[in-house]
Amino acid sequence: MPGAERIHYLQDILKDNGLAGAVLFHSRDVYYYTNTAQPSYLVISPDEYTLFVRRGHDIALREAWLDAGQIGTERNLEKIIQTMFHGRGLSGEKIGTELDLLTIPQARVLNQALYGRKLTDISPHILRQRMIKDDSEVNSIRKACSAIHSGHLAAISALRPGLTELELAAAVENAQRIAGHEGCVFLRSTDFVMSRGPVASGVNLRCTSGTVYTLAGSGLSCAVPTGPSRRIIEPFDLVLIDIPTCVEGYHADQSRMYSVGRPTSRAKGLFEKLRELADHIIQSMRPGIAIKDLVHDAFSEAGRIDLKDSFMMFDNGSRAHFIGHGVGLEINEPPLFSATSDVVLSPGMTIALELHLMEPDAYTLKLEDTLHITETGVEILTLSPRLLIEI
Repeated sequence: MPGAERIHYLQDILKDNGLAGAVLFHSRDVYYYTNTAQPSYLVISPDEYTLFVRRGHDIALREAWLDAGQIGTERNLEKIIQTMFHGRGLSGEKIGTELDLLTIPQARVLNQALYGRKLTDISPHILRQRMIKDDSEVNSIRKACSAIHSGHLAAISALRPGLTELELAAAVENAQRIAGHEGCVFLRSTDFVMSRGPVASGVNLRCTSGTVYTLAGSGLSCAVPTGPSRRIIEPFDLVLIDIPTCVEGYHADQSRMYSVGRPTSRAKGLFEKLRELADHIIQSMRPGIAIKDLVHDAFSEAGRIDLKDSFMMFDNGSRAHFIGHGVGLEINEPPLFSATSDVVLSPGMTIALELHLMEPDAYTLKLEDTLHITETGVEILTLSPRLLIEI
């Protein structure tokens, strides 16, 4: 059973790193190992594991793959630690948890319950394990890609001059929901804000945000500075739609550009170069290739095809430091496609290749696809035509 194999893999990590166990509380991690996202602590030692459900015990019994005897109902961390690790901690004994998400109040409670054991961060090990997707995970991402495509089909029907960005986003989101999108997006952060996803037109294409380091749209207010606005879409506008989906807990990420009316030859030519660059990167991807080499090659190729001054640029003159990211139980997860990455591509990775151009005082264009690294190369999972689509 995949869940048992995943836990056994993590138990080997505990042994290899000299950890006495792990206490997991983040819903995405708990779901990954157990198939339930009910509020729980998943406690794992090198030799055993138990899911302690804080609320929804009856639901967890139906959803989780674990035997009923491995699913308890308990909220008190001190009792949980006593049950799993027995008595006071040995000097230097280490327990792993998701320190990247642990709040100070949670840490105080957990440290008190550990009786002298030391907390260490196990998130890097979990995220490294999660980078490689099995067939069931890839299948869920395929479904998420299908839901995204439904949204873009709706965009083709709805997009016209006089529509606001918000109305366009609503049409896309409605179609995605009907197609199975769960209506939420997860990112490994305690204070993540993205709205439902960027939609931008005209001058708003140049809007970025410190909360989402990409083309973000202007949003409805500075309280949520990303996503669609009430700007009215005009004839001959370029329009970006970048609304991700989540199906069965797994995400897909895709960006497409639309032209309201016939695009200029300059816009068409730039988009063709951007797609040519994306194709060059995709054709270079295969197991064993270092991500940092792909990133360096991408910027080199951008210069060769005369995109050096616009590739991954922002309106403030800065340049994005990455060209893609992993996609899975969170919309943005390892591996990050940056020039400093030490990750080598492996079969089973699912990647969002996220490229854009921003000319000074001129055109802004974007192309993003979700990819699956296979034994022999790359499979493009996203379904919408990779074109500058004329409406």
